[in-house]
Amino acid sequence: MKLLMIMNKPNMKNTAQSLTALFLLFSTIVFGQTKQWTLEECVELALEKNITIKQSELDYVNAQIDKQATIAGFFPRVNSNLSHSWNIGLNQNITTGLLENLTTQFSSAGVNLGIDIYKGKQNFNQLHRANLTLLARQYQLADISNDISLLVANSFLQIMFNREILSVQQAQLAVSKAELERTMELISAGVLVAGDVFELEATIATQEQAVVQADNTLRLAKINLAQLLLITDYENFDISFMELDVPFSQVMGESTKKIYEKALTIRDDIKLAVTNVEIAETNVALAKGTLQPSLSAFYGYSSRLSYSDRTEGTGEFTEFPIGFVRSDGSEVYTTRENRRVIGPLPIADQLDINDGHNFGLQLSIPIFNGLSAKSNVKRNKVNLERTKNSLEQQQLDLESAINQAYNDAKGAYTFYEAAKKTTQARMDAFDDAQKRYEAGVMNSFNYTQIKQRYDAAVSDEVRAKYDYIFKLKVVEFYFGVPLSF
Repeated sequence: MKLLMIMNKPNMKNTAQSLTALFLLFSTIVFGQTKQWTLEECVELALEKNITIKQSELDYVNAQIDKQATIAGFFPRVNSNLSHSWNIGLNQNITTGLLENLTTQFSSAGVNLGIDIYKGKQNFNQLHRANLTLLARQYQLADISNDISLLVANSFLQIMFNREILSVQQAQLAVSKAELERTMELISAGVLVAGDVFELEATIATQEQAVVQADNTLRLAKINLAQLLLITDYENFDISFMELDVPFSQVMGESTKKIYEKALTIRDDIKLAVTNVEIAETNVALAKGTLQPSLSAFYGYSSRLSYSDRTEGTGEFTEFPIGFVRSDGSEVYTTRENRRVIGPLPIADQLDINDGHNFGLQLSIPIFNGLSAKSNVKRNKVNLERTKNSLEQQQLDLESAINQAYNDAKGAYTFYEAAKKTTQARMDAFDDAQKRYEAGVMNSFNYTQIKQRYDAAVSDEVRAKYDYIFKLKVVEFYFGVPLSF
């Protein structure tokens, strides 16, 4: 405690900084076993675990599948068919063509091939659209990743801000407690009256509440970032400590017009909107393709098998009466070769004998289809105009957002500079008040009021610093500067 009293005399700001350093050192020693995440690690983990990004990655996979299917559309269509049937009772023999009252089995097989020769360039347009869709999914994934990265950076910065506010509050509380002890010594020496201690005790009570509130706010900020990273162990989650000074950025020296022009070339959401316009234009070309004639070629091959037994001649003949001669009544005979039952022909022979081929060209000319094709063209043209309007609106929104972010950053920097001046003035006033208070020429109430204004100025400076840093990062984000602290 004597150390605090000695440090208190020269400069209150140095005291606060020293106490802050001691607190952070103590925190590092106590919580050294806790994993401390850097900004880069947080962003990497968020991009790996975020559900929205996972969904976007699945959209990209679907786009790849659609492209593969579109490429396959250039190849011939090949289909085969197999069948096996049992015929019981009176049926037509598919081999002889005769009606027979038999139980038979037949197998048939065929291969059909078809290819589009001309289809209004729809295959080429579909491939072009598949490539554009794949590109659009890449831009969508990159845009979501950028948004998530900025959100993580904001949450990371919020923790740093709340941590510094907590450090300031704890340092101010420590100084107030040191002042209370010194006041008690001055009262004992007869320099101050006993009533001067009451205001200091009230101030300490208020600052203790502020410390508790700052600690709770810091804990909530950590939970918020942990939830973004899908980390459930909130108690052991923490970020790495880093000294964060107000950065100098050349981006603020650029005009908003130049920032906007560069943003148009690097922003993935704008690239996505441009690609969507190209997809809409391709959809119009696809719809127009259905109004043109289409020419296709086809080829088919088929054969069949019969499992029925056959008959063949034995080489022996038998005479059979077939009638009588009218004049003398003598019988008339004919000779027939005897036959025997044998198995069906070999499979290879049947396939060769029973095979068939069919091929040709098919021309389809759309004449009237209930205006569905023409209506589809009109709908796609309307959708094209909607997409163009959406692109123009996004460009306008981007320009407005850049102007707003730029002005916010400039205003935040001006406010930060003013806050620094206010802090310096409040510190000078407090140093003077402290000397007067210790000399017994200022009462505790006025001294406490000046100290509270100084404490508020320190907190406002911290708040203004982090507000400016984040708003500056937003402007740099539009200009394509990677997120880093």
